[in-house]
Amino acid sequence: MTLLNIPVISRIRRNHGLEHATLNILGLHFPHKRLAGYSFPGGFYVLGDIPTEDLREAVFQALMRMNNGEGSLAIHDHCGTNYVASGLAAGLLAWLGMSGTKNKHDRAERLPLVIALATIGLIASQPLGPMLQKHITTSGDPQDLSIVDVFPITFGQSTLHCVTTRG
Repeated sequence: MTLLNIPVISRIRRNHGLEHATLNILGLHFPHKRLAGYSFPGGFYVLGDIPTEDLREAVFQALMRMNNGEGSLAIHDHCGTNYVASGLAAGLLAWLGMSGTKNKHDRAERLPLVIALATIGLIASQPLGPMLQKHITTSGDPQDLSIVDVFPITFGQSTLHCVTTRG
């Protein structure tokens, strides 16, 4: 059994994939809405002003499409995995660029190099985030995942939706 197949990790990965698929579908219908998600073993949350019925429809459509082989819906352009991968690459190259500096003057002289290295890291890391999503942080195969409920949680003017799953 690999780490990714441990039941709780597998559930999070499959819920994360369903969350992304749902957000990808919602993005087609509501291109100007700012939406975000957060997955956990029992499902996922969707943050953003979206009608509950539209979210419910998108969740069921996402699961159906993933079960019919559209696993690529599990990859999302704005996943935190992409940002972490880019930040890590840029940060490591910036750290490398500053290694060996002893004082403020050395660091100031090295700044153009560090900016160039960090930029190269950001550019070079672009394919890394989606690859990490595909192989580690999400799963495009929902397996026996099923939707239990989709319900809103209201905080004053803000709405958070909870999608609960089983499987």
